[in-house]
This record gives sequence, structure tokens and C-alpha cells, in this order.
Amino acid sequence: MANTYTQIYIQVVFAVEARQNLIQSDRNEELQKYISGIVTRPRQKLLAIHGMPDHTHVLIGLEPDMALSDLVGDVKTGSSNHINEQKWVNGRFSWQEGFGALSYSHSQLSDVIGYIQNQEKHHAKKSFREEYLTMLEEFEVPHDERYIFKELK
Repeated sequence: MANTYTQIYIQVVFAVEARQNLIQSDRNEELQKYISGIVTRPRQKLLAIHGMPDHTHVLIGLEPDMALSDLVGDVKTGSSNHINEQKWVNGRFSWQEGFGALSYSHSQLSDVIGYIQNQEKHHAKKSFREEYLTMLEEFEVPHDERYIFKELK
């Protein structure tokens, strides 16, 4: 669109189904590269990505012609298919339904990138559940804790 100027920065967080620790550290770099390709293919900007065994953070510079839910759906579907085709896990891999998305200003980007890149250090002190709930509360995102995480049965 002519004369359209935007700055849309979104951190997306999504979890492995039932928060299982299924993303092995020796596969993490390949998975991040695969997700990077999914994000950049439709001309979106990948600013940071980091995966933990049970969840992934992605910081995106979103163009206005792309719906965030479509992009995240593509990332989750494409990466799940890749993990399953490569047989990285026993059984079927899937991401948990839904995702968290938080917006940032340009002046916050270096802090958010540092936060994403230092997940191991951060999670030495705080669990993913604690981190996620804290983020939702700090950003005043309405939520019901009963529906955020599906547990294994």
C-alpha cells in the first residue's frame, strides 16, 4: 500500500503440547533456522528467536499486510511438520493451541532481544509458567490461568 508507514514489533511465545520438554538442544539451531525461513518468506522481519525444550520466543517486525494469527499458524504448522518428518520425537509432535503476543516500541527492542537470547539464564530462576503469567500480568492481558496450559494426563 502506498504511503503506509508502520513499526509493529511483536514478541510471540508458544509452548510444546502439554509443556513437554521435547525440543532437544542439539536440534534447536536447526529448528530456529527453519522457523526463521517461515517468518521471512512472506517478507516479515525476524529480529530474535530462541527455543527452550518446552517453548519458543520469536520477536517479529510485522508488516501490515500480514495477520499475526496467520503467521503464527504458519510457523507452528510448518515447524511441527518439520519435526515430525525428521522424526525428532517418538510419536507425534505438536505445539499447544494458541500463543501469547506482546507488542513493543522500537526503543524497547534491544532489551527484548537480550531477554529472548538469554532464556537459559532467565529460566534458571523462573519457570516457563511463572514467566508467561508474569508477562501477561505486566502487560495487563486478560486471561484465565485454568486455560493457559494443558497438562499431560
